[in-house]
Amino acid sequence: MTSAGATFRRVFGYEAEGLWAAPGRVNLIGEHTDYNDGLVLPFAIAQRAEAAIAPREDGHIRVCSEQNPGQITEVKVTGLRPGLPSGWAAYVAGVPWALECESGFDVAIDSSVPVGSGLSSSAAVLCSVAIGINEMFELGLSRRELARRTQKTENDYVGAPTGGMDQITSLLATIGHAILYDVRADTTEQVPFDPAGAGLTVLVIDSMIRHEHSGGEYRARRSECEESARRLGVPALRGVSVGDLPLAVKQLRDDLLIKRTRHVVTENQRVENLAGALSRGRWGRVGELLTEAHASYRDDFEASCVEVDVAVETVLAAGALGARLTGGGFGGAAIALVRAEDVSGIEDAVAAAYSSRGFRAAHMFAVAPSAGAERVV
Repeated sequence: MTSAGATFRRVFGYEAEGLWAAPGRVNLIGEHTDYNDGLVLPFAIAQRAEAAIAPREDGHIRVCSEQNPGQITEVKVTGLRPGLPSGWAAYVAGVPWALECESGFDVAIDSSVPVGSGLSSSAAVLCSVAIGINEMFELGLSRRELARRTQKTENDYVGAPTGGMDQITSLLATIGHAILYDVRADTTEQVPFDPAGAGLTVLVIDSMIRHEHSGGEYRARRSECEESARRLGVPALRGVSVGDLPLAVKQLRDDLLIKRTRHVVTENQRVENLAGALSRGRWGRVGELLTEAHASYRDDFEASCVEVDVAVETVLAAGALGARLTGGGFGGAAIALVRAEDVSGIEDAVAAAYSSRGFRAAHMFAVAPSAGAERVV
């Protein structure tokens, strides 16, 4: 058994019954559109969270993690409620609460998804635990239902007001594809996505500036979008098209809400355009749309930071086809679509740019469209 299994054995003193893994994700395009009933286009990555699990007969849950050595959280299943336990263990304990599972278990977590980088480390943990206890206790829930309930965990148990993109991606992704997820219609389409076949690489530049979705900025942006929708008389901003924007601007009469609305509405259009560009193999257009998305995210949604902006500017100057901030924002990572032969030079350029400004060194690595959650052992 891999690292989570070894952690389980070391901490609990016996072997886990099984090991399940779920990936993090890169959102190729479509930021803050999911909770606005919009469109997103993410893909799963090879970096993933593992959950080694074994059942208990006393109705208790014990949680440990390779990333938090020496910490064991124990709670009774019937005593689970939002706020108990607190901290990172809530992401694990909230899963049986959302799945309405009253069986106890021990679980050890190990994850290679960078925390706070915008690559959905939290959903990777949620989904690895969810598929594990769903299978172990024969709950019979579908992948789509697990996605819905793990989003409920993050929203209602942990208190992070995220949309459902991360869980959908972690549970439904397939190798060599991105997922076009239409939240309003609740439909998914596997879109072929093979940058390596075109001699390209998706490079992640983790700024090492950490964010937390349960914090104030993310929550504020969601509230602003909801207020815009209320003023415009639509259930969510998906109900506003690009053609509707001039009238929406007149109705809103609020510069802040106008900017937030413009980002969401134009971002939905960019998702459609990028999916179309992929289907036609127009990689140059894919890069242009990524860069346009960053400008909107930075200027209209005001969710970027100087470290990410420097990364984007640097990779574009060094020859990237396109680049943008990915994930929830307020830190985290940029992604860049680059020619495979340019990766080393672009990494050197970012390292030099960060060093010259006194930034903490960025963590850079390539990602490729990978498989969704699965049982490993």
